[in-house]
Amino acid sequence: MHMLGVHIRTGGGLSAAARHADAIGSTSFQIMSGNPSAWNPGALDAAQAEKYRGLVAEKKLGPVFLHAGYLINLSCRTGRNAPIYAKSIKLLQENIERAAVLGCEYVVVHMGSRRGTAPGKALKALVDGISRLHPTVAKRLHESIGPSGPPMLLLENSAGSGDTVGASFEELGEVLGAVEERGVEMPLGICLDTAHMWGAGYDLSTKKRVDTIVEDFDRIVGIDRLWLVHFNDSPVERGSRRDKHEHIGCGLIPMAGLRAFARHRKLCRVPLIMETAGNTSPTDEKRMADLRALAGD
Repeated sequence: MHMLGVHIRTGGGLSAAARHADAIGSTSFQIMSGNPSAWNPGALDAAQAEKYRGLVAEKKLGPVFLHAGYLINLSCRTGRNAPIYAKSIKLLQENIERAAVLGCEYVVVHMGSRRGTAPGKALKALVDGISRLHPTVAKRLHESIGPSGPPMLLLENSAGSGDTVGASFEELGEVLGAVEERGVEMPLGICLDTAHMWGAGYDLSTKKRVDTIVEDFDRIVGIDRLWLVHFNDSPVERGSRRDKHEHIGCGLIPMAGLRAFARHRKLCRVPLIMETAGNTSPTDEKRMADLRALAGD
């Protein structure tokens, strides 16, 4: 059985989000904690967090992923972006700490934009930013919740719009290699978004092409470094370099390719999480039914 789920909004409260995940049959799911478009995510209520953790354990849900805020950009620290770089490190630290308090095993983050700087400088800025996370986070977590390591940080691929970093497997592999070479202790992995892959030009249209893409990722990055797939369709043309999500079967990625990706033997252990809104049509229940059918569960 696959680990399947959706991104669940927490506006109604963390416990309500966990109950909703269980009600729709979402075995794994993703949340955001606080306003994703603000530098200050707000205080986390300890009692609510404890109740939420208890519900997740009781319903045997997981793994649970926390998606970090959208403002974070660790790939540029020059000029006017220098203050944003410092604030990004602080906000990502806070997101990782919140994830640990909530019992989320992973934190997903966008890699940001070069903002016109050279690729080499962007890579160094990103690695430097990641290297500064572990010592601070580990110390604060030890002080607050005991001797447990931080959640794993998952770097998400991009669609390649503008100067965004991480649109290619080669770039993802380069970042992981540079972090390892630096000796950074922060646990690190990859989250792949199918809509972003499509936007970046990866052809997910047939089983044969999906097989090639998965083998390329395994060779360049390593399947063992992949911990999450954001399983989204896209309403834009392949190679558009645009980041747009659509419910599976309602966009331009052929169903044959999505089915092949969902059922690929090398991806059977990787959770598939949909990120399209489900408040009206289709409902979250319908989205989960569609995902289970496509994954063959």
